[in-house]
Amino acid sequence: DFRVGSSTFGKSVSVELSSENKKQLFIPKGFLHGFSVLSQDAIVNIKIDRYFAEGESIGARYDDKYLNIDWKIKKENIILGEGDKNLKSFKKLKLPFMYDDNLYKTITKE
Repeated sequence: DFRVGSSTFGKSVSVELSSENKKQLFIPKGFLHGFSVLSQDAIVNIKIDRYFAEGESIGARYDDKYLNIDWKIKKENIILGEGDKNLKSFKKLKLPFMYDDNLYKTITKE
C-alpha cells in the first residue's frame, strides 16, 4: 500500500496465482505490485487503466527490508528485469498518492 494516510500504508499482501486455482488479482491505483514465477514457465497478463507511460513507473526494491516480502525464491535464483535493478527502497520513494475517505488524490507540486 503506497497511499499516504492509509491505515495499511507500507503493508503488503501475497497471493499465489496458478492455472489450477484460476485466481486473478486486481491491484488498485496507489498500490505497488510485483510478481515472482514459481514454475518453469508462466504467462503473465497485466491490464492497466491507461496506456503505459515509460518513465512514469514507481517501484521499490524487491529485497527492501522495510517491506520484508517473501518472494518464495532463493536469492541466488532471482532474475530481475532491467527496470527493477536500480530501484530505491520503499522509504526513499516520492509519495504520489494521498488517501482520504476512500478517494485517491495525486500529490502535485504547486
